[in-house]
Amino acid sequence: MVTHPFHPFVGQELLVLFTARMRGVLVFVCEVDGGKRRISLPQSWTDRGPEVLPGRLAVEGLTAARQLIDAMASRVRDADRDEA
Repeated sequence: MVTHPFHPFVGQELLVLFTARMRGVLVFVCEVDGGKRRISLPQSWTDRGPEVLPGRLAVEGLTAARQLIDAMASRVRDADRDEA
């Protein structure tokens, strides 16, 4: 079922033909209009997959946090070398 609130098919169950990975995201390729066309829906826009838990961080957020920490650590190391 499509759960994304702004998608034109919200609340509708669509036939899933197959799954694929696009840019690292699991998508469902679905049949619409009686098989006349197909659409791809990210898993997060559907009722399939793991339930989103409160306080849970997405991979993208964790990756960004790691990059920030690495950049800060690099600056601290550089500052320590300059003082020595």
